[in-house]
Amino acid sequence: MTTASKAQTLVGLYEAPEILRVINVWDVVSARAVAMLPESKAIATAGHGIASSFGYGDGAIPRDVMLDMVGRIAAAVELPVTADLDDGYGDAGETTRRAIAAGVVGANVEDRLKPLGESVAAVEAIVKAASAEGVPFALNARTDAFVRAGGRSAKESVADAIQRGRAYLDAGATCIFVPGLLDASLTRQLVDGIGERKVSVIGIPGALAASEYETLGVARISYGPLPQRVALTALQELASSLYGGGVVPTGLPALN
Repeated sequence: MTTASKAQTLVGLYEAPEILRVINVWDVVSARAVAMLPESKAIATAGHGIASSFGYGDGAIPRDVMLDMVGRIAAAVELPVTADLDDGYGDAGETTRRAIAAGVVGANVEDRLKPLGESVAAVEAIVKAASAEGVPFALNARTDAFVRAGGRSAKESVADAIQRGRAYLDAGATCIFVPGLLDASLTRQLVDGIGERKVSVIGIPGALAASEYETLGVARISYGPLPQRVALTALQELASSLYGGGVVPTGLPALN
C-alpha cells in the first residue's frame, strides 16, 4: 500500500466500532514479531522503549535517532505504523513531515500541559504538514491532564482533558490520548465530553480490560513501555535460569 492508503486504513481503524488494540514496539525485531500475529492491524512505537534501547531517558532521545528507528520499523512491516513522537521536538510540523517521509502514518504527540494556545498551534502544524504531504495522518493528540496533574483533583483533570481534547479535535486531530489510570467513571466522563470513538487510553496494571473500554466508547488502547518491560523480564528470567544450570529451552519458533 502507499503511505496515503496506509494512513487512511489507520484512520478507519480509529473510527471502527471495535477498539483498536496496538502493542507498542521499540525496534525492528519487536515490530516484526507483533506484525506476524494475525490479530495485529497496526503497529505503534513506544517512545520510552526506543529511548531506553539507545540509553536515553524518556523524552530525551534526539529527534534524528527516533525518526531513524521509526522509519526502520515502518519499512520492516506492511501494517500502518503510528509513532510516539514525544512533544514534536520543538517543531511538530517538520517532525511530522519527516516522519511521513519515513513511512509513518500516524503519531502520538504530547502537550505536556503547555498553554492551550501553544498546544493547539502544534496540532494545527501537524495537520498542515500532513495535508501538504497528501497524507490523512492519524494524529492521536495526547494530553497530560492526568499524568502531570500534580495535586489537583480528578474532576479538574477531567475538565482540563475535555477542554484540551475538544480544542485538538477542532484543530484537526483524529483522536485524543488521555494516559492515566482510568476507571469506568472517569472514562465515561471523558467519552461524554470529548466524543464517542474519540478517546484513546493506555493499558497499565489496574486499568480496565480492552473490551470494557470498548463498551464505554473508547477508540484505541495501547500499552506504552509495558511490552518491553515484559520482554526484558523474560530475558532476565531466562538468564537467571541458565546461570543456575538450567536447560536451554527447545521448540521456540523462529522469527523471520
